[in-house]
Amino acid sequence: MNRLTKAAVIGVALATTAVPLAAQAQSRGDRQERRDDRRDYRQDRRDDRRDFRDERRDDRRDWRQGDYDNRRDYRQDRRDDRRDFRDERRDDRRDYRNDRRWDRNNRDWWRGRSDFRDYRGPRTNYWYAPGHGYYRVEPRYYGYRWQRGGYLPSAYRGYYVSDPYFYNLRPAPRGYRYVHAGNDIVLIAVASGLIASVLYDVF
Repeated sequence: MNRLTKAAVIGVALATTAVPLAAQAQSRGDRQERRDDRRDYRQDRRDDRRDFRDERRDDRRDWRQGDYDNRRDYRQDRRDDRRDFRDERRDDRRDYRNDRRWDRNNRDWWRGRSDFRDYRGPRTNYWYAPGHGYYRVEPRYYGYRWQRGGYLPSAYRGYYVSDPYFYNLRPAPRGYRYVHAGNDIVLIAVASGLIASVLYDVF
């Protein structure tokens, strides 16, 4: 075999071997590219899911914060409304009490009051105690002028004043009570009947 024939044979052999090798290299390259593509795709999906979770978490946090703020504002508004309502009621009660309290300059202050529903004016030898009605007294006490330091007889100590505040009276000290005695109100020691003070001519 001459030199040209040998070269031709070697060339054919090399070409025959190179083609499969090149095809195999191309195939390996394609597989690597596909693996890289799949890896990139999976990474992209993980990134997308992570971003989606982060966005949902942020949305829930914003929603909860917004809902909490709304509830806090609602509770504060309700507290303010209740406080305003209590203040208004307190002012209304104070105004009502002040309007309804005893007034010495108004001789008809007692008209329309339930504790005076049986009152028909002065009656000889009788006293009238608001909320109690008429009761007989000894003639010597009819029109009697009570004095501080004197004593109210025991028979007349039970006609207590139901609402001292109405008559602009301070709360009675311990052991003392306000009592109706004719047209007057006397502050007495419950145990002895000792008169500590007198409010004259109430009605």
